[in-house]
Amino acid sequence: MPYDENEESDMTTPRNRTDLRESTDEARLPYRHAQPAESPPEIVIPDALPADERIWVPQAENVWFRPLCLSASRGYWVNLLRVRKAGVLSRHRHPQPVHGFVLKGSWRYLEHDWVATEGAYVYEAPGETHTLVVDEPVEEMVTLFQVNGCMIYVDPDGRQLGYEDVFTKIDLCRAHYADIGLGADYVDQFIR
Repeated sequence: MPYDENEESDMTTPRNRTDLRESTDEARLPYRHAQPAESPPEIVIPDALPADERIWVPQAENVWFRPLCLSASRGYWVNLLRVRKAGVLSRHRHPQPVHGFVLKGSWRYLEHDWVATEGAYVYEAPGETHTLVVDEPVEEMVTLFQVNGCMIYVDPDGRQLGYEDVFTKIDLCRAHYADIGLGADYVDQFIR
């Protein structure tokens, strides 16, 4: 439906972004109403790549993650994964999609012929099983991952060895932050 500037809007007719008409002055005004009471606060992390090494949670030898959002209410997590070693990191399956963006270094899956290099975006399809590898001469790899659901660790024949979900991530964070003196509740700022 074309825009008619003489037509009074009933605010119920959905319009796409190209149909919106506001004066420059109106466009700069903030929303005037209260946000939904049930909506949790935003998370804004100015130092997502922290200078304080204590923020990185150890996951395995030379492997850490930095929590950004741990969504207990929706069952997903967003974190930075940092690896400072070459070799096989893990073999795992995802029942739901995973999104990744490589910030530093590179990595690949044994099951594919592509390499995720700095600046690459990766979509991992639900149901796929793959083996993450960081190859020589990469000294450090950092990738932002959004993981939905869980990661199921498996052997080469698909037998389950373990799992990871948002709740095991929260538990790791609580234990780590308590051990280093930031307090177990330090992780609460990332939980939604």
